[in-house]
Amino acid sequence: MVDVLPTIAGVPGFKVAGVACGLKKTGALDFALIVSDTPCTAAGVFTTNQVKAAPVLLDMERLKQNSDRIRAVAINAGCANACTGQQGLDNAHQTARWVAERIGCAEDEVLVMSTGVIGMQLAMDSIRRGIDLAVDALGENNWETAARAIMTTDTRPKLASAELRAASGQSYQMAGIAKGAGMIAPNMATMLALMVANARLAAPLPSLLHVAAEQSFNRIVVDGDMSTNDTLLFLTNNQSGAVETPAGQYPDAARAVSRRLAQDIVRDGEGVTKFITVQITGAPGSEAARQIANTIATSPLVKTAFFGNDANWGRIVAAAGRAGIPLDPERMKLWMAAGETDAAAHGLLLFEHGMPASYSEAEASAIIREPSVSIRLDCGLGEGAAVVWTCDLSHEYVSINADYRS
Repeated sequence: MVDVLPTIAGVPGFKVAGVACGLKKTGALDFALIVSDTPCTAAGVFTTNQVKAAPVLLDMERLKQNSDRIRAVAINAGCANACTGQQGLDNAHQTARWVAERIGCAEDEVLVMSTGVIGMQLAMDSIRRGIDLAVDALGENNWETAARAIMTTDTRPKLASAELRAASGQSYQMAGIAKGAGMIAPNMATMLALMVANARLAAPLPSLLHVAAEQSFNRIVVDGDMSTNDTLLFLTNNQSGAVETPAGQYPDAARAVSRRLAQDIVRDGEGVTKFITVQITGAPGSEAARQIANTIATSPLVKTAFFGNDANWGRIVAAAGRAGIPLDPERMKLWMAAGETDAAAHGLLLFEHGMPASYSEAEASAIIREPSVSIRLDCGLGEGAAVVWTCDLSHEYVSINADYRS
């Protein structure tokens, strides 16, 4: 079991900064820079949206050619640099070039990420100013400032870290920051995230990262939308001297840090008042279970019922029934419980044998009024299981997104 903290004390071998360069109208922090003292092995997972932002295209190509000597990541908020054509791609390359010049590395050793409004060109004077300010501010203990600098509609920074020990005895650190509050859906959840570790893994890093993403960032839903900019990057250097095997803590830590960041995105979702765990069991297979869970998690009717404190379990069952997976209502059972728990073991049975169970409506109403609620739907058809984390859908979500550009 890996103990994950919601803070980052520092990761020796990495320096970070978060500064304000004028990209946000409010004057808030809007540019972050993460620099490794030595070349990193890097891996990435990116949006599956067919409309990909310029920084996504740059990073995907760069990691194909140069995944074993990445030195830095530059992240800007306030502008997504998406749907910006050749100029947008040129601006992404220029950003990397300027960073490389300031820290003394090759341009292809720098990755970039952007978040904000789609269809706007980057204000390159501001980007240049941000790079200069960030390089001057680099330090080991600036992770929270960097996490704040990448926020858009987020209300708080998202950080996670773990102190680990390799089988050979050396201690090492793993940490991550993330942003995201709206346009969040599975299939590479809509967000930006960066993870780092100062130890090497004696196994392919991309496969480890994909597994971690599948069990975390690809299991969250706020509104069912997928962005043009989704990016998860993982940089590892060997400052600690530790070389960890797949049998060590490294894979578990990657999953645990990812899960903490992913769940924090849901908790901080736009207008969110409830954190909801959707657990599916007894499905024909794991992918079928995930499809059912996603359908429930993205249903506006399910999400608005949670916001209204209405224990309308019929909406949950109906959503499962339209997920495209063969189901038999006679075999289905649905439970609900307060908190993050196994609802079948600790909750209230609401539906079985194709009809309402004998339950207390008052008890069901008390459960759904809690800030954290778990549901479990057992399909009674097989061994497939999946968990997705979602939230309610409130008036505030509409207000935030109705005038996002203004």
